[in-house]
Amino acid sequence: MDDLEKALAPLAPQLAPGATTLVNLRRLSGGASQETWAFETDTGAPMILRRKPPSSTGSGNAVPLATEAALIRAAAANGAAVPQVLAESAPGSEIGEAYVMARLEGETLGKRITRDPPFAAIRPGLAAQCGAALAAIHAVPTQGLPPLVTSSALTEIEKYEAIYRTSGAERPIFEAAIRFLKDRAPPLETPVLVHGDFRNGNIMVHPEHGLTGVLDWELAHLGDPAEDMGWICTRSWRFGGARPVGGFGDYADLLGAYEAAGGKPVPLERLLYWEMLGSLKWGCMCLTMYLAYASGSDASVERAMIGRRASETEIDLVALLEQAA
Repeated sequence: MDDLEKALAPLAPQLAPGATTLVNLRRLSGGASQETWAFETDTGAPMILRRKPPSSTGSGNAVPLATEAALIRAAAANGAAVPQVLAESAPGSEIGEAYVMARLEGETLGKRITRDPPFAAIRPGLAAQCGAALAAIHAVPTQGLPPLVTSSALTEIEKYEAIYRTSGAERPIFEAAIRFLKDRAPPLETPVLVHGDFRNGNIMVHPEHGLTGVLDWELAHLGDPAEDMGWICTRSWRFGGARPVGGFGDYADLLGAYEAAGGKPVPLERLLYWEMLGSLKWGCMCLTMYLAYASGSDASVERAMIGRRASETEIDLVALLEQAA
């Protein structure tokens, strides 16, 4: 940590007016593929460092951190609620591949956002804020963005079907969902910038102001705008909340605010399709985590705990298939 603090110190003058160094550097919990550090400049300005671990081999799905930073800047220029990126660091430097952003005030823990009393006043308007944020993100001009993968509903299904087949598992509900989704895959019309992991847990929420920032852009790509909407409505990201949008809001609020903010109207049927695909995707992810634990390749309790949630997604898929019938 001392080496990282020393490497970061020269960035202080560009992070805040009058700053000469930084203080109180500490590693935050969370972040499966990237490190997250908090610190302040000596003028008191709160900052976040997002850094690729020095020993990391990277994820095949994650975009480079330089791409993340560029996308956040592009979204900010289009009026989206995102953190301000203040500095970047290249691979091979003392800091390593990283960027620094201003730290936002608020909460990211989904259970607290959906249940805790301090957020009761802002919950009724939070789905609409999410809709407006997505409209701004999806309207970012794609020309001039860093290279991004383009993904459609069909390519997403094929990717997760391959994961499922490779696992060797036999889950009739997964089989039924794959068949249903393949038969009804909507065509990709005009690809937009998709956040890729837009959900409760990746948004910063302030108890007085509501949504203050969209975080964790590592899965960003070009695709269907309904993908982001379906993902935040996937039951696994409701954290016990009763309402479909992140556990705190209704479909109509999300879709209405999206259209009011300039987004092209998205039919509820299309959102529900992506919600079902979201449950299938998360189910396949949980399944691979369980198999890693069962095989002994990753004996962490976390893998076992998350792996057991594959059965929860089966319940969700049954309900969605029945609803669509």
